Amino acid sequence: MFAYDATVAGRYPEVHAGVLHATGLQGGESSPKLLDEYRAEQRAVAGRLDSVSIAELAQIAAWRRVFSDFGAKPTQYRNAAEALLRRLSKHGDIPTINALVDIGNLVSIRYAMPVAVFDMGKVAAPITVKFATGDEGFTDLGSTETVQPDTGEVIFADADGGVCARRWCWRQSAGSVTGPDTTEALFVIEGHHDSVRQDIESALADLTSLLATHQPESEIESYVLSPSDHHAG
Repeated sequence: MFAYDATVAGRYPEVHAGVLHATGLQGGESSPKLLDEYRAEQRAVAGRLDSVSIAELAQIAAWRRVFSDFGAKPTQYRNAAEALLRRLSKHGDIPTINALVDIGNLVSIRYAMPVAVFDMGKVAAPITVKFATGDEGFTDLGSTETVQPDTGEVIFADADGGVCARRWCWRQSAGSVTGPDTTEALFVIEGHHDSVRQDIESALADLTSLLATHQPESEIESYVLSPSDHHAG
């Protein structure tokens, strides 16, 4: 259901991912209980950011190095976790989107790692992290225009060649996001820093707990991908 292309795995052998496949979901708005938990986490993280630079966090610094390596200027293209943390630091809050995205974002800011959430009813499995040829199609959120990624940038591509995310974990496509009708989703947590495996395992445990609490009808399978095992599901 999720894989790293061999060329990506070879170039970034330190990459780890937590992959969680959930079915039986309800993709509507967050409950008041979830929103309370989400806002409490935002306050806690904002407090920590008062005494540390986002760019100096090991998780963020590692992603910046990776972005630079494949040609995406990291101060122009922020990985998804850094974008959330910067929004939180600057504005004091992150708006609610829906239950599934809010759960993913809660885990993302807690661990300073990007968490992608894909509606598996809208994409063709498996999703593969690969280098773009430049011929693939991507439609940005809020747009109807299809554009092509830069040759050599890292993308998430589905089995039909559609781009689910550009510049690795910078921007997700309009066609892969979760919504009110989502019943099946794939959550992907990624990192490159030294303590990444431990952090991935902790983040997966938190994500599983949040889904069990706030999506009690869901069924969950999860995996940790190591440098020597680059596929799951």
